[in-house]
Amino acid sequence: MRLYDTAKAEIVDFEPGELVTMYTCGITPYDATHLGHAAAYVGYDVLQRRLRDRGHDTRCVRNVTDVDDDLLRKSREVGMHYLDLAAAETARFDDDMVALGMIPSWSEPRATSAIAEIRSMISTLTEKGHAYDVDGWVYFDVTTAEDWGSVSGYDHETMLTLHAERGGNNDDPRKRNPLDFVLWQPSLEGEPFWESRWGPGRPGWHIECSALALREHGVATLDLHGGGSDLIFPHHECEAAQSEAATGEPFVRHWMHQAMVRMDGEKMSKSLGNLVFVSDLRVDYDTRAIRVGIVSHHYRTEWEWNDQLMPDAAARLEKWLAAGEGDGALEEVRAALDADLDTPAAVAAIDAAAEAGQGVSAAAALLGVDLLA
Repeated sequence: MRLYDTAKAEIVDFEPGELVTMYTCGITPYDATHLGHAAAYVGYDVLQRRLRDRGHDTRCVRNVTDVDDDLLRKSREVGMHYLDLAAAETARFDDDMVALGMIPSWSEPRATSAIAEIRSMISTLTEKGHAYDVDGWVYFDVTTAEDWGSVSGYDHETMLTLHAERGGNNDDPRKRNPLDFVLWQPSLEGEPFWESRWGPGRPGWHIECSALALREHGVATLDLHGGGSDLIFPHHECEAAQSEAATGEPFVRHWMHQAMVRMDGEKMSKSLGNLVFVSDLRVDYDTRAIRVGIVSHHYRTEWEWNDQLMPDAAARLEKWLAAGEGDGALEEVRAALDADLDTPAAVAAIDAAAEAGQGVSAAAALLGVDLLA
């Protein structure tokens, strides 16, 4: 199998051992699952299916960020306790994932379950000279990270721009460097807080995923880490820096990122409100058709939502269903998935086999489309 590695910026051999340790960044549960979420998780689901088909065991951890600026802001707006809001939206997300036929996560830990590990990790970073505290705030000093920039490959100016666009404060007077990032912060009035050696507060965003990934897998180095391409910087760059500073070991062997789904010329995101919700699509379409619509696009290629996507996917699904049971196109689909998870080529192979009157259930199953359901 060959997959594109973001850090290496090329397609490389992906040759894990029998057990494949994976971590994908999950949701911040303050709204429903949109098509961008679904596209990302379908991509990693198809990867797991092919890895299992090749004889591997996969363990994919997907976190839930249940304490975060956006979640706390939304909870205040709707007048709900932040954990109640998180629980309700996580349940909706899980229902969508089940409906889409996802392989269940091996573990789905919540950030609030790892406060002890987060505090311990921050203490380790402080003791090793990688972090400093100012007035109850703790920051990671990026100048101490040996491989800073190795995940994204971005230059300093690009980092500054993206850091500011994605929640960072380049002008924070407490910081030594504009790109230093928050590990721990004092909680505002009415926000949840936990006691710590730096005072009562809550964790920063990036440290949560490092603590959860290391705790859940019990190893310092993961085989594969994934998420949307908007997480490459700062989130994954920061994860790698702090994890490697804490453990002294490489954090991730292979970085895999899902391209953005766009709508109205912009990436589909909660902050912009340009969303197509999976729950809405489920009202009018077979959930298998939603999957077919997603896998007709390559995971590394941005694509734009349009109103014809679902009718086309539903029609394609009907043709596959009519073709019935069989292993037509199975080897072609396996070869396509081994070539950087080329799902469009896999879909084309299934189309051709179905047109030729061959049953395609086994090949469709590799894409997570159960024609026998």
